[in-house]
Amino acid sequence: MNIAFCLYKYFPYGGLQRDFMRVAQTVAARGHHVQIFTQQWQGERPEHLDIHLVPVTARTNHGRNAQYCAGVRKYLAQHPVDKVVGFNKMPGLDVYYAADVCYAEKVEREKGFFYKLTSRYKHYAAFEKAVFQQGEKTDILLLTEGQRHDFQKHYQTEDSRIHLLPPGIYPDRKYSNQIPDSRRIYREKNSVGDDRLLLLQVGSDFRRKGVERSLRALAALPQAIRQRVVFMIVGQDKAAKYQDIARQLGIADNVRFFVGRDDISELMAAADVLIHPAVQEAAGIVLLEAIVAGLPVITTEVCGYAHHIEKAQCGAVIAEPFRQEALNHELRRALEDEPLRESWVRHARHYADTADLYSLADKAADIILGCEHA
Repeated sequence: MNIAFCLYKYFPYGGLQRDFMRVAQTVAARGHHVQIFTQQWQGERPEHLDIHLVPVTARTNHGRNAQYCAGVRKYLAQHPVDKVVGFNKMPGLDVYYAADVCYAEKVEREKGFFYKLTSRYKHYAAFEKAVFQQGEKTDILLLTEGQRHDFQKHYQTEDSRIHLLPPGIYPDRKYSNQIPDSRRIYREKNSVGDDRLLLLQVGSDFRRKGVERSLRALAALPQAIRQRVVFMIVGQDKAAKYQDIARQLGIADNVRFFVGRDDISELMAAADVLIHPAVQEAAGIVLLEAIVAGLPVITTEVCGYAHHIEKAQCGAVIAEPFRQEALNHELRRALEDEPLRESWVRHARHYADTADLYSLADKAADIILGCEHA
């Protein structure tokens, strides 16, 4: 089969982008021709994927996305394919991989009447409706039941079009695949002493991932604990604003920012706690990456995968509505109580050994290749 994969932007450190790459490579490995259409591509270009850069010139994101969609549809009208698979919402998809939250639900909760008069709103609302509205033909791959609830609330999407995927973590991220004495070795590599507490946060879009919440929780720690903490923040975003916040809070010496790294599994092996107090997160693959690494997690209830932390009993989930004091308390408890962290590590490893956290790409490929052409 000849299959078009559509993604607005590819860079190697985003959760959506990692899922996109795994699914595309899985489909290609089964002998199918995969064409990728994107506005921009960062990182290596796998030889077995046919990558097309779609030119866009508009000043706004929604303007560029509309141009991109029109460009892809024009190309495919002249060069037909068997399936069109989208990783962003847009018209004309046979299959949509839903890594994002329901836009209509987000607007209902967070925006006022006048926002609905903007061109931005009209664009994103129309593109979401084209995928989810009852009567459309797009098959939809969801990551969580929470997504199903929100999309069906607003669009009455048919159950027959919805497919709930299991998680999909690379097996090589699992704790049992780490080198011997990995904690000590990777701490030495990153200049983190044995007596320090390594706090880790991973995720692009610092506002949405709750980096400011994390910084404030670190600043609220008792001095005796705080002075032992090394806080590593890894993500593709502009760090200057958050570096300023860290300086204002008096914790700049504790915090290290990185735009993106290829050694996240090593950092997870070296860390004591992963903190992920997201403001908005449809799933949160980093939570599962931490579980399989045997790393305790502190996160927020809004994350679609937060229930895995509760089920595994390997960390703490901050309830909604979010309270900074609750996050402060859980971070202090986790860093002060070493036996608690050790129990969370054991529980995470057990869950990694017994739960299906690895088959997303294969299940997604099965559905993509099995769905009839719309």
